[in-house]
Amino acid sequence: MEDRKDVINGGENGSSSEGRPPNPLSSAYRQCFGSAQVNAPCKKSLVRHPSLLKMKTTENSVESGLSVEDRETDFIPIVRSGAWTDIGFRKSMEDVYVCVDNFTSEYGFKNLNEEPNAFYGVFDGHGGKHAADFVCYHLPRFIVEDEDFPREIERVVASAFLQTDNAFAEACSLDAALASGTTALAALVVGRSLVVANAGDCRAVLCRRGKAIEMSRDHKPICSKEKKRIEACGGYIYDGYLNGQLNVARALGDWHMEGLKDVDGGPLSAEPEFMTTRLTEEDEFLIIGCDGIWDVFRSQNAVDFARRRLQDHNDPALCSKDLVDEALKRKSGDNLAAVVVCFQPQAPPNLVAPRPRVQRSISAEGLRELQSFLDGLGKD
Repeated sequence: MEDRKDVINGGENGSSSEGRPPNPLSSAYRQCFGSAQVNAPCKKSLVRHPSLLKMKTTENSVESGLSVEDRETDFIPIVRSGAWTDIGFRKSMEDVYVCVDNFTSEYGFKNLNEEPNAFYGVFDGHGGKHAADFVCYHLPRFIVEDEDFPREIERVVASAFLQTDNAFAEACSLDAALASGTTALAALVVGRSLVVANAGDCRAVLCRRGKAIEMSRDHKPICSKEKKRIEACGGYIYDGYLNGQLNVARALGDWHMEGLKDVDGGPLSAEPEFMTTRLTEEDEFLIIGCDGIWDVFRSQNAVDFARRRLQDHNDPALCSKDLVDEALKRKSGDNLAAVVVCFQPQAPPNLVAPRPRVQRSISAEGLRELQSFLDGLGKD
């Protein structure tokens, strides 16, 4: 077996990211898009991708069964995070993550208030790491540089996913060696709101007082909703694979794969699906993981495991390492990446189930039998 090594993505392995991910741009792409265009804040809202006009950003509402009930509360989360990756039993590492506990400040924008604003992401590459690196670097910038952020957060994030996808297509047209793809899951904490945008099969799971709340849906080609969309776009499912080529229904990149994506759309979509919730004092932490984690963990199982670890050491970075190490013990065959975001400074409390009140009663027949038994004792 090949020796494993930890991989640094958007910050040192095992720590909350204090810095931004390195710029993965190729030299050809840098020449076409100068640093002024890439790094300067937008003076006006980013141009919306045409497909957004058809997209319903409310598909995550009660109708889809993906929403989590909002609750009125004065709770303000105190975010702290950590992440860990491992190459696992693969020959190359294609997973990337980013953890930014102070989003707007880290990306050069003054926070207008004291409420939390954080960004976390896991990007699971395939066919190479270029797409994952590219999306990790550019997606948060497209979000924070839009003047509509955070007022129209879902529309801004959806636009940023598509803007990033199109930018990568242009980069690949300049350098064919970049050809690859990646799934993407981004979680934003803005004030008391948790917003999760997902395209692919990474997963985010919220721990609410010990209960696992899935904040994303795995986009597999065999899922009925995805299958219907794929077939409507002229694609097909063969042996569980999109057009017989890809085992996810949504991803960024993959522009080189014939019949999956073009400028007018295609069966492979980069549009994210959203879930949002209002955080309360019952919300303890969020787990974001690549599919290699979820291959060997059920959502509730991962929450139970992480909760016990946080009760032991209350360290999100160490907890993410614990999840990755446990996935390796369970023989996950993929690259591994996990991010743990805690919403409170203290460790999760012990949950004491209230003792049910037991009411005991005896029937009239039972009373007669008891009386008869006692009478019999008196005669002896």
